[in-house]
Amino acid sequence: MSEPRRTFYVVGISDERDVQLPAAVRERIARGHVFSGGRRHREIVGGWLPEGAVWIDITVPLDRVFEQYRDHRDIIVFASGDPLFFGYAVTLRRVFPDAAIETCPSFNSLQLLVHRLGMPYNEMIPVSLTGRPWDDFDAALIERRPLLGILTDREKTPAVIARRMIEYGYGDDYRMHTGERLGNETDERIRTLTLSEAAAATFTHPNNLILERIRRRPRPFGIPESEFHLLDGRVKMITKRPVRLLSLSMLDLHNRTSLWDVGFCTGSVSVEARLQFPHLRVTAFEIRPGCREILAANCRRFGTPGITPVMGDFMEADTTDLPAPDAVFIGGHGGRLADMLRKIDGVMRPGGVIVFNSVSEESRQLFTDGLAAIGRRITECVRLTVDANNAIDVMKAACTLR
Repeated sequence: MSEPRRTFYVVGISDERDVQLPAAVRERIARGHVFSGGRRHREIVGGWLPEGAVWIDITVPLDRVFEQYRDHRDIIVFASGDPLFFGYAVTLRRVFPDAAIETCPSFNSLQLLVHRLGMPYNEMIPVSLTGRPWDDFDAALIERRPLLGILTDREKTPAVIARRMIEYGYGDDYRMHTGERLGNETDERIRTLTLSEAAAATFTHPNNLILERIRRRPRPFGIPESEFHLLDGRVKMITKRPVRLLSLSMLDLHNRTSLWDVGFCTGSVSVEARLQFPHLRVTAFEIRPGCREILAANCRRFGTPGITPVMGDFMEADTTDLPAPDAVFIGGHGGRLADMLRKIDGVMRPGGVIVFNSVSEESRQLFTDGLAAIGRRITECVRLTVDANNAIDVMKAACTLR
């Protein structure tokens, strides 16, 4: 005989001290026995709970909370705002896929803020930084989105976010609207700040913010070599614009998730890839220590946060914790191209591609032989001559599905 199905009833509430709940919700609470929520939620709804109620605090680590849930069949959960908007109900669906989940939503915190501001928000892109990496935020910033709604946490605060934006050149492009303790009758505070003001301010938790674009920063396509910071001013140590754009085209980056730029030098390929494909995770490898700051300077100049530099010999690099590539650009190999290809082949995702620029017949042969050793071959080759420079073969090796 199968077990009864577990049911969660997730009630969204704000931070109001005098919470107003619909009659149907109050009736369900009156019939309930097991309840769960954050400690501040218990302070708000404690007066509604029936005598003898069991309360399960939602605290980290959540695995311990979920283990307590497994001892019960019907649980009423109180959550902040809309439980289906980056909310707790989403987590419950993932952890208890067979459970029945009903929700009673309240305004989510970003909706509360835009209504306080009287701001139309049909164009707003929501981004959660609550316990999450910068990836989605950085991508939205690079795309120059006009309205961003940001959910923060105790580390990625409004001040930290403002400083990151200023570092990458977006300081004059946006204004920041912040909401602190929204829904709390006595502690709620709403401010509109410049990013410089926000970077120096302090904020009460919980808070969120809206970034409103007031100036559109140009987003270049095909950056001239002269605009990059260079290695010792050596213009030959950079992938030329036509070659760079052709290489990115061959990598088919619209349909990729992780690019490795091996031998990045100035970082021109990484920066251009990040600008045109903000969804892409970009990891850049380089053996010359001085190139780290050159890459950082170019990222700041062109507004491309989120590129991960890995310094040192690529062949000795521990790539275990890096996002496995489905696209690789080889900009330098130090005479160890065959070994490099074997290492790449061992971690590349199924269907990935490799692009290599050859400036000599010797390097072309090294690439061909290295591919043959791992059971691959050149699938596309275009020869380019830029100005008075030597011809360059831009070669693509499509990797077979494993």
